[in-house]
Amino acid sequence: MSVAIVVAKSGGAARHLTCWAVPFCNMPPNPARDLEPHSILAFTLVAAIAIASPGPATLMAINNSLAHGQRSAVWSSLGNASGLFCLSAAAMLGLGALLASSEWLFNAVKIIGAGYLFHLGARQLFKKSPMLAEGIQDGLKKSRPTRFKLYKSAFLTAVTNPKATMFFTALFPQFIDQSATLLPQFLILTSIFMALSVASLSLYAALASRAKGVLTRPELSRWVSRVVGATFICFAAAILTMRRQAA
Repeated sequence: MSVAIVVAKSGGAARHLTCWAVPFCNMPPNPARDLEPHSILAFTLVAAIAIASPGPATLMAINNSLAHGQRSAVWSSLGNASGLFCLSAAAMLGLGALLASSEWLFNAVKIIGAGYLFHLGARQLFKKSPMLAEGIQDGLKKSRPTRFKLYKSAFLTAVTNPKATMFFTALFPQFIDQSATLLPQFLILTSIFMALSVASLSLYAALASRAKGVLTRPELSRWVSRVVGATFICFAAAILTMRRQAA
């Protein structure tokens, strides 16, 4: 964009000079102009419905809230959000299309993701002590996982899920204007998705914390641990049954 500068001469006449050095002559595009309000609203509604559906991240947030307190779910929520950002970026860079076109790569990611969830489930099923019983033991602080471990576990759960990558690949093109600047649109949509994810997981963790008094009873805690473990394994089986959709 150029700006006209008027320079007055002694005779009262004026001439127009085209500005080429003034910084605001080339203003950066406004990200809000790249996405229509109705597109943002529609994306938010679709994303909210998808995120509210229970999945491995939801189960992990509930489990961490019950076992280690509601604050621990904050770190797993942030880890999941970071993983979603990486998957979103990968989808924008073409990983989703690559997974759809390469059967061996799709199967490799699928096996890795399912294997990690199976590991989480087996660890819950075969715990020697009932779930949450360690919360009343003297060694609670020593056995409590670090913030980084909570973050890492949720991050790995997110990035090893091929379903999430395919979801981003299918969802984003429906709301992105290809004729406009892509980066601002990517940042807006991804930020919305991450914020909704953190809010949803925090809500599940808060509800689990409210029910902690009942679920941590000795007669129930072991069954809760078994249900959590079995559910993780079911999610792993569901990933293994996923079929690649040819590009």
